[in-house]
Formats: sequence, structure tokens, C-alpha cells
Amino acid sequence: MSENDPERLIRGRYGVAPEAPLPFTPLPEVPAGLAALLDRRVTRRYAPDPVPEPLLQTLLAGAQSAPSKSDLQQYAIVVLRDAARIARIADWITGMDWIKQAPVFLLFCGDVRRGRRLCAHHGRAHANDNVDTFLNATADAALALGFAVMAAEALGLGTCPISYVRNHVEKIGPLCALPEGVFPVAGLTLGFPAGARNWLSPRLPQPVVVHRERYDDSGLEAALPAYDAARPPAKPRYPEIHGPRPEGCAWSENAARQLAVPERFGLRTWLKSRGLSLD
Repeated sequence: MSENDPERLIRGRYGVAPEAPLPFTPLPEVPAGLAALLDRRVTRRYAPDPVPEPLLQTLLAGAQSAPSKSDLQQYAIVVLRDAARIARIADWITGMDWIKQAPVFLLFCGDVRRGRRLCAHHGRAHANDNVDTFLNATADAALALGFAVMAAEALGLGTCPISYVRNHVEKIGPLCALPEGVFPVAGLTLGFPAGARNWLSPRLPQPVVVHRERYDDSGLEAALPAYDAARPPAKPRYPEIHGPRPEGCAWSENAARQLAVPERFGLRTWLKSRGLSLD
């Protein structure tokens, strides 16, 4: 099978064994751009080589090519190249040493501040300090991050999204001089991959995620055994709360372990203290 072989790509993306039938009949040919998406993997090992500025700026242009709600572009990207500052973020997060290896760390933020300033510039009152604007800004930032990941793949760079920046907003905010109305959504490590490519993480079967005409999740429980079996056991989450599991945990159990523990319960308070109304 070639690297762009449709069958190989679909089997890899959904963790389907060679002897098992495909979940659907793929296209006879997959364009190179789509093949890169189907075979996308996170990068957690980075070479020390710096990312040239023209390469980085082109990637950022790719990130800015993402769609945006009403063309308002309510997001900001903070570029960190200073190794000591990146290391501080890694030390706050802990357990993700690859962050320190990355020569670039991008912080994707929702930005409501810019809209407020635009209104002031034109002598109008900003009338949308509400949860909908917060959601729109968050979606804009997430879309820009996704496009940055795709641009990185096309440029031969590797990435890994870091949601744990939201665990430390009270530290990361001042580190990046985030003003009121600007809030972290996720970080992204960026650099040239080192060593073998990371394992391809299979995704849930389409019938679990994709619903036709109406939402129907009645097949979830039936789909879990095969999906859990397609992934190797992982390090158990929150062993100090749920107990150790030396043999590792299946995906569904680990998801339940994480979702059963309140996380980032101070985020709303921090957001409101930074001038973001969530009403």
C-alpha cells in the first residue's frame, strides 16, 4: 500500500485491523492534502532547529485563513520563542516535557478587546459583552489553531495542542501580558519533528460522532468495546482519586475518569475578573 492509499488511511484513522472490513468505501483516490489530514499525528519530540521567521509567518498566514464568525476575527495569537518563557509554561503544567523541546509555542486566545476598541474608535457602545460573544471568540481561536495545525503539516512541521494552559490562566495571562478581554483558549507546540512519527490515534467510529438528520447516540455503548480494543491501554488518569491501574486504562474508562473530576473550576471567576461577562 502506498502512503496515500485510501484503504490504509481509513484503517489507520479508525483503528481498523487489516482483516476487518472497512467502515465505509473510501474514494478511489485521496488528494495529497486530504491524505495529510487523515494521517495527521501529534508531535511530542522536537529537533532543536529553529523555525525560520519566513516559515513561521507563512504558517501564521495559514492560521489567519480560518473562517471567522461574521468576519469579526475575534482571536489573537501570542508567539513565544524565548526558551526560558516556554520552559516556565512547561514547569507550570508538568508532565509534558516536550513543551520545553519545542522552539516555538503559540498561545491562541479569544479576543473580545479588539471589538470593544473598534466600537470606541467609531463612537459606538459595545453591546455584546455576553456568553455568545465569548463562544464566538473561543470558536474563532479554535478554528485558527486547527488551520495552524494543517499549515504546519504542509510545511513539514509538527504540532501538539496544549489545553492545559487553561489550568494556569492566572500565571500565563501575566506572562503574555494579556489585557482585559483577552483569554487563553489553547497552546500549540511547534517545531521540526525528531525521530519516528508519533502513534496515529484512532478516532471514534463515524456513527458515534456523525448523525444523519437527527441526533441519535443509541449505538454508543455497543461501539465502545471495539474502539477501546483498537487503542493500547493508556496511563490511568487521576489515579490518586480513582485508584491505580498498573495495566493501564481503555479510552472510555480514562475519559470517564477525567470527566468525573471537576477541572478548572476557577476559570469562570478569572474570566469575569478580566472583564468578560458570561451572562
